[in-house]
Amino acid sequence: MTTRLALALALSLGLSAPAYTLAAPTAATAPAANPFFAESTLPLHYPAFDKIADSDFAPAFDAGMAQELAEIDAIVNNPAAPTFDNTIIALENSGAIFNRAMTVFSALAGADTNDTRKALQTQYATRFAAHRDAIGLNGKLFERIAALYDKRNELGLDAEGVRLVERYYENFERGGAKLSEADKAKVRTINAELAELGAKFNLNVLNEVNASYIVVDDVAELAGLSEGQIAATAEAAKARGLEGKYVIALLNTTGQPLLSNLENRALRQRIHEASVNRGAKGGEFDNTALVSRIMTLRAEKAALMGQPNFAAYGLGNQTAKTPEAVNAMLGQLAPAAVANAQREAADLQAMIDAEQQAAGQPGFQLQPWDWAFYSEKVRQAKYNFDESQLKPYFEIKSVLEDGVFFAAGKEFGLSFKQRTDLPVYHPDVTVYDVFNEDGSQLAIFLFDPYARASKRGGAWMNSYVSQSELTGDLPVVANHLNIPKPPAGQPTLLTWDEVTTTFHEFGHALHGMFSDVKYPSFSGTSVPRDFVEFPSQVNEMWADEPTILANYAKHHQTGAAMPQALLDKVVAAAKFNQGFATTEYLGAAMLDQAWHQISADQVPAADGVIAFERKALEDAGIYYAPVPPRYRTTYFSHIMGGYSAGYYAYIWSEVLDANTQKWFKENGGLTRANGDHFRKTLLSRGGSADAMQIFRDFAGHEPQIQPLLEKRGLTSGN
Repeated sequence: MTTRLALALALSLGLSAPAYTLAAPTAATAPAANPFFAESTLPLHYPAFDKIADSDFAPAFDAGMAQELAEIDAIVNNPAAPTFDNTIIALENSGAIFNRAMTVFSALAGADTNDTRKALQTQYATRFAAHRDAIGLNGKLFERIAALYDKRNELGLDAEGVRLVERYYENFERGGAKLSEADKAKVRTINAELAELGAKFNLNVLNEVNASYIVVDDVAELAGLSEGQIAATAEAAKARGLEGKYVIALLNTTGQPLLSNLENRALRQRIHEASVNRGAKGGEFDNTALVSRIMTLRAEKAALMGQPNFAAYGLGNQTAKTPEAVNAMLGQLAPAAVANAQREAADLQAMIDAEQQAAGQPGFQLQPWDWAFYSEKVRQAKYNFDESQLKPYFEIKSVLEDGVFFAAGKEFGLSFKQRTDLPVYHPDVTVYDVFNEDGSQLAIFLFDPYARASKRGGAWMNSYVSQSELTGDLPVVANHLNIPKPPAGQPTLLTWDEVTTTFHEFGHALHGMFSDVKYPSFSGTSVPRDFVEFPSQVNEMWADEPTILANYAKHHQTGAAMPQALLDKVVAAAKFNQGFATTEYLGAAMLDQAWHQISADQVPAADGVIAFERKALEDAGIYYAPVPPRYRTTYFSHIMGGYSAGYYAYIWSEVLDANTQKWFKENGGLTRANGDHFRKTLLSRGGSADAMQIFRDFAGHEPQIQPLLEKRGLTSGN
């Protein structure tokens, strides 16, 4: 993310802090050897990871912030009347050193952190926020922006230029630039604390997920796992000094992958309870007090901005616009989702009862730790296949190159060539050149698939270099997954969920790579967060498209294609377990809204956080004990960062996705003509126009909810 975009995000979400001053860079703080003080000379300004040391970051931060503040002072004190070039373009070009350092540091702090990087995050959290405030709350700078905003249609700018002026004005206004000096001081104080608490929350989440592993003494308890999975747990134990034992590591989600295979019910319960109790069981990583304080501060910030709650404040620049619109959408989906989940639960309970009776064992009621295990059994009974049959056909390199890349070639004419001459920050990373059909270079793509203790949970895309005509830069983008790494010498075989996640994240990468805008602030995925998930969700549709699936779903040992009958079953089972999937997602999304739609005096103390969560889910009609939210509050990292009051964005975007999938099917499916239309009218435009207008330009109509209901199996007939 560029400094300009980081500032825009901070101003729009209130992630800022008290002003401070920095000394100008000196020879001591800005050594010539520091790789951030000049643009990388590698292709497309790819980061020189082999020349970057952790000791380079602090000097680059300090000198970079000082340089940018000096550039801001030059803009503010320019005696000439404000113009688009001497104010807006000058802002777009500011902060080069800080931008380079922050881009790499933010990426590495998520993908491959260490104690030094964790310490830097803590040490600099409030200073970074203060730097944003020093710019965003600069009254004289806002005066220049406002002067241009007032006559923006008289400046002779094209539509993108007018929109850029409007974006700056709106971001500064939302950040508090219009407030009185007294209220600005309050905002600075609030944001200073928010920056510190947010950094601590996320470090707690990472530390506790790494500390909450489950130790198994007897291999017999691992019945149901494959030999490879058992070997991986043995290696995980050895890495922790527990040779001879077995360790099951957790991911930062409520559900854990091995629950679908483990036959030992007591062990499944141990894993589930360790997962859901993270951040709420006392000790050094407990997040309940942080949650209470963060939500209080956000509500206070919203009140200063004249809004009734943080959701109202946060949604003002999204496509949803209001909490009422979000509540209406989620409320429309929740009853059908829970009803579907209950029907699915009845099938699981019937399976449990039949098995227990056949074994002469007492019955038991379905619990959350049983769902994944018995849903696999029901899937096998209904569709005559299970995940273990699929995985041999989903070897990771084949999925990426013969699936994801192949689909991009069919749809957009892209080609990919792996290169080994560029440095990487971790041996797991693979690098590819990306070319347009005419042979011209489009981008560089990094693929980082494996989970590790130094990597945060989830899957994401980030940009190291963003496209813009102003800078002449082409994109350098990365995808990150959290796939368990098999023991050395064994193939990486994916689950179906991991396959679709790989396609999903590459949809974000395409959004970044296809960017064709003038200004860095509009590059790639710089769109409202309830629009940003839309292109990535669309790209999932090619995972089970018959010609694509047939090209990559090949046995990793024999090369034999997945049998057509099994291919057909994968497609037929697409809506299986959607009641569960939708309910666990909506639980998290509605929990997010509940926290951000209250005033400061309604925020519970630390000891009331878990009770608040339960009541919020019940009040929303989404509480269903066998299906807990995908994230519980105390490890819900999304809503402590850029998705605060915004986790609904996935389902909001999926409305657009479902409409787009319908459009593709009605217009001939996976064709170059359709891909070119999608690229030209939507993927290339970044944030250079209104998001919903971009969608209408592509689809030719307003979005409709019915395709989503059909896709998720939530129609009345289901």
